[in-house]
Amino acid sequence: MLRARRASDDTDLALAHAFAGGDETALREAYDRFGGLVHAFCVRSLPSRADAEEATAQVFVNAWRGRSGFDPARGSLGGWLLGIARRVVADICTAAARERALREALEQVRPVEEESTSPDQLVDRLLVADAMARLRPEQRQAVGLAFYDGLTHAQVASAMGLPLGTAKTHIRRGLAVLRRRLEVDGAAPE
Repeated sequence: MLRARRASDDTDLALAHAFAGGDETALREAYDRFGGLVHAFCVRSLPSRADAEEATAQVFVNAWRGRSGFDPARGSLGGWLLGIARRVVADICTAAARERALREALEQVRPVEEESTSPDQLVDRLLVADAMARLRPEQRQAVGLAFYDGLTHAQVASAMGLPLGTAKTHIRRGLAVLRRRLEVDGAAPE
């Protein structure tokens, strides 16, 4: 039993050194050896099997690209791959939460009632919509959540998964861009 464990440890260490050294066959061996472990972790951590399969592939792509940062003397290849898997899963979950929050925010936006809108109001709305479309995506989302949905800065930060200061910055910069754009178009209030 002890000999088998030592042989396995020696094999894993040799694989780790070959992987860190850029041996392409070591990538395949690492996938064969640790792919099931990484995939099982991803399946338990993500809502769909398709997400887990994509995450598993991404772990090995990230590991291969970042292999120069792996030091076999500091830890095992399997442990290092699981660390990468945790980060990949966290990134996927964060992106999904942001997408969900944005989708919920968009679902709450009410359509414009055209019969009660004057032509001047309609032009102003079109100018604002055009100016909003020109904002960077994070600014557009932050401004939309704050003004269309009436969320506080803290709620915007929470919905976007950002620190409060970052959310405030996106809102402030977005509003500055909108003001400049609307002033050029002559629609900004005096």
